[in-house]
Amino acid sequence: MSGTEDRVRVAIVDDHAIFRAGVRAELVAGVDVVGEADGVGDAVLLIARTSPEVVLLDVHMPDGGGVEVIRRVAEAAAQPDGPAPPRFLALSVSDDPEDVVSVIRAGARGYVTKTISGPDLIDAINRVHQGDAVFSPQLAGFVLDAFAGATADEQDDELDLLTPREQEVLRLIARGY
Repeated sequence: MSGTEDRVRVAIVDDHAIFRAGVRAELVAGVDVVGEADGVGDAVLLIARTSPEVVLLDVHMPDGGGVEVIRRVAEAAAQPDGPAPPRFLALSVSDDPEDVVSVIRAGARGYVTKTISGPDLIDAINRVHQGDAVFSPQLAGFVLDAFAGATADEQDDELDLLTPREQEVLRLIARGY
């Protein structure tokens, strides 16, 4: 990418200021950070004000966490003349299967843990921006396991939107490829 016009616009949402600062420092080489928020309400306002393309979203925050941010942004986008919602990439210390599945069900396109390197995080952001689903192999397995036994009535509409190729890639990631 040659100039800033080609760079993905990213918002960082996490309730820990020092973590946000560290993430921003890691991302500056590859994306444009348009703002930061430390909670649900501030995140919704930031997203409406700056129109990021991807939101890095902490799962656990006061007032509902990442799931609540996604829900409120989706509500705003559903209004007449509502803004196009960004894509969400969960960035969390938790690798608990319930956390992973809940944020994916809410609408996130991926989930990575805070042990990810800066270059890998930039790559994950770019992939989510392009429409890919991004998970570490273990986390992809949680998602697949959660939906493996679901009946057609139980399946989440958002996951049904994955293309056959994206589903294939998710299966391969879950197998460790």
